[in-house]
Amino acid sequence: MPLASGKGEVLEAVLQFMPDWVQIAVLALVVLAVVASWGIKLKRRIAHRRAVRQGVPVHAAAQYGQGRGADYLGVYAPQQRQGDGSA
Repeated sequence: MPLASGKGEVLEAVLQFMPDWVQIAVLALVVLAVVASWGIKLKRRIAHRRAVRQGVPVHAAAQYGQGRGADYLGVYAPQQRQGDGSA
């Protein structure tokens, strides 16, 4: 029974045909990418917590973990009318 995932097997097969120095460089880049993504997530989380703590209004669509993809309209969101409510 294989313990590795399909992606792991493909990566291993590709790396097998490369020289050792290329294998080490590729693996180092993968590790660097993972660590960088963790750092970016941590930086965003800290910035969001600081903004909330300081009382800075945080836009509902820009809250931590949101603001991406089809759920975020950004400048294309419908504008809210501000008025006294009488028509």
